[in-house]
Amino acid sequence: MINVTPMLTDNMHIIHCCAEDKFTIKNTNYTGPILVSRENIQQWDIESDVLWSKFDLLTLAPVFAVEQKYDILLIGTGSRQVFFPPSLLWRIREQGPVAEVMSTDAACRTFSLLLAEGRRVAAALLPIGWLTKV
Repeated sequence: MINVTPMLTDNMHIIHCCAEDKFTIKNTNYTGPILVSRENIQQWDIESDVLWSKFDLLTLAPVFAVEQKYDILLIGTGSRQVFFPPSLLWRIREQGPVAEVMSTDAACRTFSLLLAEGRRVAAALLPIGWLTKV
C-alpha cells in the first residue's frame, strides 16, 4: 500500500475553516479579510463594501510587497464568484502570479490543497459574509 497523504509541516498555514466573518488557521481565528501564504498571515486592509469594478493592483499591493514570490494568487471574493476583467488578470500576471478568482470557500479549499502539494501559492480572502458589489 502507498501512503498518498500529503506531508504537512508545522509551518504551513492550512486553512481549516472559513465562516461569515472569520477564518481559522492552525487553531487561530482571524477576523475580516486576510492575506495568507505558506510563510505569512496578515490582515488585508480593504473596505467591507469593496466595489469590484474599482479593484486594481493597488488593492493587492501587500501581496506584491513581500519578498517571497508566488506562482498562483487565489482571490476569494466572498459568498459568490466575481469575474474580473481580463485586463486586470493580465496586470496581475505581469507582477508574477497567475490569478484565479473564485468564491472564498473554494479559494480556501484550493489554497490548502495547493499548499499541501508544495506549490508556491498565496490567497487574498474576503470573509463569506462580506457584502461585495460589482
